[in-house]
Amino acid sequence: MFKAPASQYLVPFDGSFRVSIAPTSGDKKWRSKKHLKQCIEKLDQQQKALYAADRHAVLLVFQGMDAAGKDSTIRAVMEGINPAGCQVFSFKKPSHKELDHDFLWRTTCALPERGRIGIFNRSQYEEVLVVRVHPEILEYQQLPNSINRDTVWQHRLESIRDQEKHLARNGTVILKFWLNVSREEQKKRFLARLDDKDKQWKFNPRDVRERQNWDQYMAAYEDALNNTSREWAPWYAIPADDKRFMRATIAGIIVDALESIGLKYPVASEEDRAKFDESRRALNEPDGQ
Repeated sequence: MFKAPASQYLVPFDGSFRVSIAPTSGDKKWRSKKHLKQCIEKLDQQQKALYAADRHAVLLVFQGMDAAGKDSTIRAVMEGINPAGCQVFSFKKPSHKELDHDFLWRTTCALPERGRIGIFNRSQYEEVLVVRVHPEILEYQQLPNSINRDTVWQHRLESIRDQEKHLARNGTVILKFWLNVSREEQKKRFLARLDDKDKQWKFNPRDVRERQNWDQYMAAYEDALNNTSREWAPWYAIPADDKRFMRATIAGIIVDALESIGLKYPVASEEDRAKFDESRRALNEPDGQ
């Protein structure tokens, strides 16, 4: 299968990642719809084996600035996948109930069970991204007075790291995608939303105001990715200015990761086969016998 090389978008595990040199556009030769279709067909096969084997779970995390393409990418990559084996959660402003728990609680409750692919559209990382850019949000999170506001970000990153390592040890395959859209492309997409009546509902004036904090967001992303990209839970900084390229690349990375597990359908034991033979004989008998 013809796929874009993913290693060049893998965020290193040594803390050397720099947003300033991460590309926002990819090679156009990898943007063919054919490549994405091939990956989706393979992913469909893998998802069926994952569901049947019931030994691993898959967690896909999508983060990015507004208009980076999270919703459309999730929809495009998972097209044709059996919904019985896939679940998508979108995390927005925490509820009062969620604020009565630690910051990892709401995403922990949504983790995929074995045999399923779980998708987080935004995630626990919002707590070290949006909240870090707007630290005043901490005042509404009912935190104990003993929590040091100067070290809270590193402690949260450490908690995320520890949880991901625990999940990986217990059979969850974790893949995290930062959709790296340029500021210029984001502007174009906002304007396109304003000009398209069918997309105006997606536009929020707050998103434009947030553009003023672009540099702070980039610094927060750089720190978060460097602190939490690990072999057991890697981050990929995917160029997002070209949606076709982005989707095909992400689909290829997921396929490669699932292939590395060696997913196989369960093999029937001798006892199982004996029961199958018994059932076959019973089914072949005339009804009512």
